[in-house]
Amino acid sequence: MKALPLATSGLNRATFVGCGRAYRRLCRALAGLSAILVSSALVLSDSSAFETPESPQGTTGTPSYPNLAPTPPMGWNSWLYYGCDVTEKAVLENARALVRSGLAARGYNTVTIDECWMTTKRDRAGDLVANPVKFPHGMPFVARRLHEMGLKFGIYADAGTTTCTKKFPGSVGHFQQDANLFARWGVDYLKLDGCHVPIAPSETKEETFHDVYRQMSQALLNTGRPIVFSVSAPAYFQYDGDSVWRKVIGWSSDIGNLWRSGRDIASERAAPAAKWPSIKYNFDYNSLLADMQKPGRWNDPDFLLAGNSGLTTEEIQSQMALWSVMAAPLISGTDLTKLSPAAFDVLSNREVIAVDQDRLGIQGRIVDKGAGFAVLSKPLANGDRAVALFNSGETERAITTSARAVGLPAARSYLLKDLVTDRVGRVGGTFSARVAPHATKLFRVRALSY
Repeated sequence: MKALPLATSGLNRATFVGCGRAYRRLCRALAGLSAILVSSALVLSDSSAFETPESPQGTTGTPSYPNLAPTPPMGWNSWLYYGCDVTEKAVLENARALVRSGLAARGYNTVTIDECWMTTKRDRAGDLVANPVKFPHGMPFVARRLHEMGLKFGIYADAGTTTCTKKFPGSVGHFQQDANLFARWGVDYLKLDGCHVPIAPSETKEETFHDVYRQMSQALLNTGRPIVFSVSAPAYFQYDGDSVWRKVIGWSSDIGNLWRSGRDIASERAAPAAKWPSIKYNFDYNSLLADMQKPGRWNDPDFLLAGNSGLTTEEIQSQMALWSVMAAPLISGTDLTKLSPAAFDVLSNREVIAVDQDRLGIQGRIVDKGAGFAVLSKPLANGDRAVALFNSGETERAITTSARAVGLPAARSYLLKDLVTDRVGRVGGTFSARVAPHATKLFRVRALSY
């Protein structure tokens, strides 16, 4: 999703050109005919990728989208830094930087081309077309190069009539065609935005969004290729009331693997003074959604700003720690070819990444909160707890919590490891740390039996 005010993002009543309730019988018939026509042209991947008996059941009672992201996705996306200046050269240079730096080996393995990659019109066959100036070798070439590097290929589309900049064609009315095209290109990850979705006359905004996103979800399944599906719908309902917002998140977890939960984070082009408040704002709304997330289904508070100008080391460490304790996707949005040593250290921290990627897949919860601070606790697979002490204020402060408060069992003492400094200590039932302004201390805490 791009940073457009929801009131002006094109979500006005219009004749709906997708398959709303009033159109479903006709659309089912057309979809069946389309499937027959395209089936001979599709090259299907191993269908075993879709045999996911352990996938969670969704809130609607229907089978969920396959669990293609058992841990939060990690990687790089072009939007924050490049915006509409994205090119094949920039994408491949950043991909090589992921591999060369070792970040890919630590989990950052998906490279996603965001908006502005396509031409302003579809071709005569109705297919989306990569901009030949920006991507002179085409998207299959980019996919091959990324796959040769051991990386996955992500791409952007929009569920409406046009993309968020209003310059490029949306996918409404073309969901199966676009899904088939992406599968042929070798796409592994789709981010589907929600700008300019025309609302069906007989439906609410929420019902229409559910319709169009469900259509793309099914279209991706029909291709036979395992494509991680990132749903942007909840971001368009953040201000529509908590019950509606949560309803949208609920069905997003049925039809996709992760979802943009709210407002966009600040881009590289934003004023430096806007970036820290943006991180804090996105943390605030996402931290309220722990009950909506489940293993394999991820709340996404948007990209990591490590490497962007206008942030201190404490601030980028804070975002990395908070996103990790919330089990959020870790997707870099900077120019990795110019990554500073400090930003690299933040992004590559194995211990912090391990908290994010813990196989229990549980989002950490706020266990204590006050003016200018919060304490979060996340259970880990080995019985430890990840504990974050977040100082959102403007002055240094001591933040105190207890083993009981963070959910640890009673014990004579606890092993406390600072995941940024690697310092290890032994503490009693209560522990405290002095935390700099805008900083977060992230600890792994273990109950000791001796």
